[in-house]
Amino acid sequence: MRRARPVPFAGTTGVTVVVPCYNYGHFLAEVVHSALSQERVSTRVIIVDDASPDGSADVARELAAADPRITLLCHEVNQGHIATYNDGLARVETEFVALVSADDLLAPGALGRATDLMKAHPGVGMVYGMPLEFDDAQGVPDIPADGRKSSWTVWSGREWLRWACWRGRCFILSPEVVMRTDAMRQVGPYNAELPHSGDLEYWVRTAARWDVGRINGPVQAYYRVHGNNMHLTSFDTIQVDLKHRLDAFEVLATAELAAELPDAARLHRMARRGVGRESLLLAERNLDAGGAVSVSLSLLDVAKSAFPSAASTLRGRALRHRLVRAGRRAAPTGVQSMIEGYRRQVDRVRWTAWRKAGIS
Repeated sequence: MRRARPVPFAGTTGVTVVVPCYNYGHFLAEVVHSALSQERVSTRVIIVDDASPDGSADVARELAAADPRITLLCHEVNQGHIATYNDGLARVETEFVALVSADDLLAPGALGRATDLMKAHPGVGMVYGMPLEFDDAQGVPDIPADGRKSSWTVWSGREWLRWACWRGRCFILSPEVVMRTDAMRQVGPYNAELPHSGDLEYWVRTAARWDVGRINGPVQAYYRVHGNNMHLTSFDTIQVDLKHRLDAFEVLATAELAAELPDAARLHRMARRGVGRESLLLAERNLDAGGAVSVSLSLLDVAKSAFPSAASTLRGRALRHRLVRAGRRAAPTGVQSMIEGYRRQVDRVRWTAWRKAGIS
């Protein structure tokens, strides 16, 4: 890992922002403006409407008619978000590319900051930064006071990948990512078989071949939280999320990545154990907070599918003890409540670490 001060690129860089859209026509003008108003870059926008029944295509046509920098691609029939991503990305001709959902926004200056880093470090294939969540009631949040301070972190792809595997998680929401188009072409299309964890699998494939950069300090994107978010409507349980993480990390067991990464098999085992550890921890936390036994049993099943010896680990044995108590309808002990309080403090520390460094 290397830290560096930002070095602004003197010229103008071409970036294409691909905007997949399904029933988000009422958000399109806002996200397009956030892309085309970026400074120090020459931005193009490709809107891909996935046969939205809400009139999104009409909104997109009006936007494209008013600005030659906007291109519109309309699906005749709904093909799903992964096909929508891939159709837009296949039409990119600029040096850099970002994929931003129609309900999210780019922060001012985000594209310039990301492309500066990749111009200075030719081995970096993708750059991410800090996203901020917001909802329509609160509006786009103000940038924190420390947003003016900026630095770069550059990891070798394998170093970043080891962190992700050890933690068994994704550190990226996704609208904050800007990629080198050459890297995107080499990595290939998104995997249509992973509709929920396709982003994580894509970052794994990228880090196997390219270095990874991170913009520290300024906000890079705004992630809109609302009732129609896919992760809230289609994948609404943590057990499902953990299972999909396991599916994403399976790419490390493929012949494709085995040829790229000499330690792919070890990273695959590490990732499965990482997901398994988190499953056991969440099962414990659920019981320590007085949650349903059925939830913890489901999480235990996920841990066992990640690695068969999960139940015999120290954490697995501690979970079995809690399950026995909970099965007798015994309330969580004072010690359990104290431990859960400590874990919440650890959560805050990890959140701060992620905010500052991009990993946790």
